[in-house]
Amino acid sequence: QVQLVESGGGLVQAGGSLRLSCAASGRTFSSSAMGWFRQAPGKEREFVTAIKRSDGSTYYADSVKGRFTISSDNAKNTVYLQMNSLKPEDTAVYYCAATGPFIAVVTTPRAYRYWGQGTQVTVSS
Repeated sequence: QVQLVESGGGLVQAGGSLRLSCAASGRTFSSSAMGWFRQAPGKEREFVTAIKRSDGSTYYADSVKGRFTISSDNAKNTVYLQMNSLKPEDTAVYYCAATGPFIAVVTTPRAYRYWGQGTQVTVSS
């Protein structure tokens, strides 16, 4: 089992920045990738970004490329999401997630076995 706890959400004006953190505990070595997803009211959960543990490869949704950056501190078992140039359409609950072992495709929710409780990000115009 892997436990995930997000923090860092809040209210920010358009153009501002936030950094989300996801602290992982438990059998973290069994997870091949960590990712961030988001879900706005009335919409499906969507992929934001992911990072693979094996080689540090990163993946981004087109809507956040150039604005968001995922990083990890393996010593602290923590993954970060730096969000810059935030837009009102970035408003959502952001979820941290971890896959099981040997997962190749990391851009779909189905690839993830463990989920955090979510943290609200609200961007005002």
